[in-house]
Amino acid sequence: MNSTPRCLVIGAGIAGLSAARRLHEGGFTVTVLDKGRVAGGRMSTRHSADWVADHGAQYFTARDPDFRVEVARWQQAGAAALWTPRLCAFEAGGVRASSEKLQRFVGVPGMTAPAQLLAEGLNLHNGITVTALRRDADGWRVDSAEQGELDERFDAVVVAVPAPQAVPLLAPVSSALASEASRARMQGCWALMLRPGAPLDLPFDAAFVNDGPLRWVARNGSKPGRDGQETWTLHASSAWSEEHIEDDSDSVTQALVDAFETLGGSAPASCTAHRWRYAITDSAVDGGCLWHPDEGLGLCGDWLNGGRVEGAWLSGRALAEQMLQNRGSGLELLHSV
Repeated sequence: MNSTPRCLVIGAGIAGLSAARRLHEGGFTVTVLDKGRVAGGRMSTRHSADWVADHGAQYFTARDPDFRVEVARWQQAGAAALWTPRLCAFEAGGVRASSEKLQRFVGVPGMTAPAQLLAEGLNLHNGITVTALRRDADGWRVDSAEQGELDERFDAVVVAVPAPQAVPLLAPVSSALASEASRARMQGCWALMLRPGAPLDLPFDAAFVNDGPLRWVARNGSKPGRDGQETWTLHASSAWSEEHIEDDSDSVTQALVDAFETLGGSAPASCTAHRWRYAITDSAVDGGCLWHPDEGLGLCGDWLNGGRVEGAWLSGRALAEQMLQNRGSGLELLHSV
């Protein structure tokens, strides 16, 4: 068996980077490919000349002991901090202050920071869209939209992308894994980054909205490490987003701005809409991760582990641990060279 297995990780979100980091620590030669400009996936922050807004994941929690240790490492590195917003909930009957004691963490100075920390020292290539996988006697071959067939061959492949994007990659090479991925139902989310003409004097920094098109609003400046002009992030509900997923951004923007004004907001000086096509797992495939050692092919992601940033990190970690255990047992689970 190859003493240094070569592993490709497709996707540089938290799940893919968690798997890649653990495999790298365990002695694998790891290459990470991601179609985005920066690592992080839905842990995303938009920057402009004088403002910043988190338009993907808004915060994360830490319940699992292992993940709490990881979050503490992020905090010590200055990549994450505790966020204690003035939080409320809007419902059809009115508004109520939140008494929830849940600890919420954010990346610092943006939500991409934990992903960038995980990616340090990894062989990460952004701007590469994997379009096809093939396996032959030399290992796994990879095609990309930007570069065609890549020269490198791999002993194992980890697919760490949303389930609907994983299915077409898996279908030609593993009907079993493709079938598992096809069971997951992921819903979209329209996000709006809004800059008011003047700071808003509202009695909350963040709010859950349980009536109308909105589901969440947050003042980005209330998060640690943010600066620049005041911005708000608005997330539509999954149901409303799915109903309007193909609408043009102008009509979506108007609907969400109107809804924000009913909460006390004002017409914006500027705003930008972003459509997350696969944002929320409606019915996750349980199990945390999927690893087929005879194929040298695995799956990880939040959709395999109940959603959320914590679930993504744990999914990637669990897959990597399975792969390391297989290798340590001496079983012929990876391509021999």
